[in-house]
Amino acid sequence: MVHTGHVDTQAVHDDLERARTTFRTVLSAATSDELRRPSNGTRWTNRQLLFHMLLGFLIMRALVALTKLVSLLPAWFGRGWARLLNAATMPFDAVNFLGSWLGGSVMPRRAMVVLCDRTVASLHRRLDRENSATLAKGMPYPTRWDPFFREFMTVADLYRFPVRHFDFHRRQLSLS
Repeated sequence: MVHTGHVDTQAVHDDLERARTTFRTVLSAATSDELRRPSNGTRWTNRQLLFHMLLGFLIMRALVALTKLVSLLPAWFGRGWARLLNAATMPFDAVNFLGSWLGGSVMPRRAMVVLCDRTVASLHRRLDRENSATLAKGMPYPTRWDPFFREFMTVADLYRFPVRHFDFHRRQLSLS
């Protein structure tokens, strides 16, 4: 399977910006009562779910660095790493849940907006520095960790991940 790393960078920039402005708008428009309300289909409140949505953007630096590193190693290493991570799904799910619960419970609304703005701006700058060779680097991923992880993902695929994750969870918000 050949991974070219081709990506429409302008489309990715547009999607990142759409998600950023939506995040800002949702947090600004929601009342405190709405943010404390349970979300649809999760065990989080709307505020905690919004923090979880933000985490999708925050983990990008680590995911891209990990992918670039693992892509340099023998293929058997990447496959083994993905199997190991899939085996650790239960601890990952617990940390993911508790981290989002805690972050969404204690981080002030304004801090979440600022963090989102800074993180997305950083992703814009990083994407602009990528070239076709770095975008084509990839590795096997733990498909049990997230519905948007595929068995093999390139750096180009990763730049699409946080917006897909964001859009999926946005439908679970129970806001007016």
